[in-house]
Amino acid sequence: MQSYTIGQAARLLGVSPDTARRWADAGRVATHRDEAGRRLIDGRDLAAFSVELAKGGSGEEETSRTSVRNAFPGIVTAIKLGDVAAQVEIQAGPHRLVSLLTREAVEELGLEVGVEATARVKSTNVHIDRV
Repeated sequence: MQSYTIGQAARLLGVSPDTARRWADAGRVATHRDEAGRRLIDGRDLAAFSVELAKGGSGEEETSRTSVRNAFPGIVTAIKLGDVAAQVEIQAGPHRLVSLLTREAVEELGLEVGVEATARVKSTNVHIDRV
């Protein structure tokens, strides 16, 4: 399972590293240390926390956010696989994006809950890039 540093998690959540660090210190999201002593957040824990934040707010003042060229970097929070099609949900800061794509594309990209990905929106289509 992929793990994220505090800085990476902050970027995916759309907050400063200091805010992410405070949340970790307060026990809002679980961390563990790697062999170098860096604090890491398990991808599944970060995905669940990002959904929690989107539902209930961060406990901090909301800030306005914009997309650059319609790219929304985030974390995969849910995948529903069918025989041929799949539905992938990404939490990108306060934005929840859903993409319908083939099961084959999900497998080729190695998408799973907790993996960093970027949703790209064009008109009504959502495309996903694996980081």
